Amino acid sequence: MKLDVKAFALTSGIVWGLGLFCLTWWMIAFDGASGEVTLVGRLYRGYSISVTGSFIGLLWALVDGFVGGAIFASLYNFFVGRGRRESAD
Repeated sequence: MKLDVKAFALTSGIVWGLGLFCLTWWMIAFDGASGEVTLVGRLYRGYSISVTGSFIGLLWALVDGFVGGAIFASLYNFFVGRGRRESAD
């Protein structure tokens, strides 16, 4: 079974983006907006534990998840197709 690369990439981007967004708001709700730069803030330029940072992180994570999902689905399809050819021989 092959994966639809576009659908998998879009789903990965949405899940990763919303996950980071919700996590940021969770931290804001319980600890307050500190503006602290975390490890994620070092990877995603402009991200911090703040309202503005949550939206910046959402955009970065959407792009990152999309690219990562596309790479994963493409590699998966490549190896699945290769395995079928070898088993048919």
